[in-house]
Amino acid sequence: MPQLRIANPFSRSSGCSTRPNVTDPRRAAQNGRVEQARVLVVEDAEAIRAAVLTGLTDAGFGVAGRTDGGDLERDLATFRPDLVVLDIMLPGRDGFALLEVVRRHSAAGVLLLTARDGIDDRLRGLHGGADDYLVKPFVLAELVARVTAVLRRMGRTPTLVEVGDLMLDSAAGTVLRGGRPIELTATERRLLEHLAAHRDQVLSKAQLLTSVWGYEDFDPNLVEVHISALRRKLGEPKLLHTVRGLGYVLRAEA
Repeated sequence: MPQLRIANPFSRSSGCSTRPNVTDPRRAAQNGRVEQARVLVVEDAEAIRAAVLTGLTDAGFGVAGRTDGGDLERDLATFRPDLVVLDIMLPGRDGFALLEVVRRHSAAGVLLLTARDGIDDRLRGLHGGADDYLVKPFVLAELVARVTAVLRRMGRTPTLVEVGDLMLDSAAGTVLRGGRPIELTATERRLLEHLAAHRDQVLSKAQLLTSVWGYEDFDPNLVEVHISALRRKLGEPKLLHTVRGLGYVLRAEA
């Protein structure tokens, strides 16, 4: 099955897409809900920016998108991102210049995006304070995983999530149900963590396929097989519910 790949598009836009989430990601999860980290995406290619914003939103992050870094200082003060995704080849100030701005004005993490894969550019970015570097074209699921990993290293994501008597500790790598450990495969764990990050929200098979597996093409059987296995391992009372015609939701029944 082909993977979703984000390549350089031919069209560019001067507009911006903003869907900020203003919750504080440094707080622990409360009442079973995961507080969302905020990610600012600075990318002038419309198709790439839209895909990255959608992927990060589906992964549970609060996001804002910009076509350039002209107002980066203001965005750092008002949106207060926990991580900035920076394209290097931008109009006006390039990604390296904007990296210096982030380091002067914010403690946010930085992930650099670029079509240039030369070692000199990589070293320049990392030596300049970038936390990670991803070369285009890339798999969207890898970008989401790298963003999550950087935020986790920085302590900007909650590691403990509770849904009913289900407890997920991503830092310890444990899943408990009623105090009983549950053994999951790596894919089942990613699937459960994604469902938990969106607890009480119905997620379609297509959304799960893109966010958990990174696939663009729709294969309902792949999702159904893993949902069935995960539901069996979670046991009773049921936490993972099917909403006919819409998808799946992780919810603790009253």
